[in-house]
Amino acid sequence: MEFGKLVKKIRMEKGITQFELGKMIGLSEGTMSKIENGIRTPDIPLIEKLAPALGVPYSRLFFYENETD
Repeated sequence: MEFGKLVKKIRMEKGITQFELGKMIGLSEGTMSKIENGIRTPDIPLIEKLAPALGVPYSRLFFYENETD
């Protein structure tokens, strides 16, 4: 699964909007949309912010290639 699709999947499962998630980690809703749509690839420090905001272990985001749709 692509990284952005995984972030969107987890975010939606948690009932969080792009705006809310962006606010939690200091990004705009537009930037969150770019991440979810594969336009922007987050760096490691951003992934380290995303994991706790989404309530998932870091490993789930760092090893996202193992996720299935």
